[in-house]
Amino acid sequence: MAKLADISIRTVERPDLHLLRTIARATFTEAFSARNSASDMNNYLAVSFSPEKLTAEFENPGSLFFFAEEGPEVAGYLKINWGAAQTEALLNNALEIERIYVLSGYQGRGIGKALFEKACSIAREKEMDAIWLGVWEKNTAALQFYRKHGFVEFDKHLFRLGEDEQTDLLMKLEI
Repeated sequence: MAKLADISIRTVERPDLHLLRTIARATFTEAFSARNSASDMNNYLAVSFSPEKLTAEFENPGSLFFFAEEGPEVAGYLKINWGAAQTEALLNNALEIERIYVLSGYQGRGIGKALFEKACSIAREKEMDAIWLGVWEKNTAALQFYRKHGFVEFDKHLFRLGEDEQTDLLMKLEI
């Protein structure tokens, strides 16, 4: 098992977009395919992680992507948004963690925590008042992680995965 010291976090650059798409699709599939239909998953992956959509998200000045790397291997990634780039205007002066995913083979090594700490560091640098995110109500491991780190539920919204409407719990952390 790797120690946290073996993990590095770096900003995703334009030449990394193909790798970002590969990691995004893989981590989302690992996280949710067992509890969703293949057709819903395929539909969501095709739309949400298309090269065009990821390029547009990458080019948004209010969004940043980061890779977590263990040695030369990408183990996970983080996407944060602020200002008009947020998926919803819910809180004033807040940073959104839109995506934080770690490949299953790297889980339990502190990588998710390292990505989370990167988001917190940026929120402090930007003098944000809070960090918020949405978590599928059935993703008990993620809910436990965020609660452990001080997040509290403040609302919920619908998330469409293909034809399936799901409930995301909205959580925030005052900083």
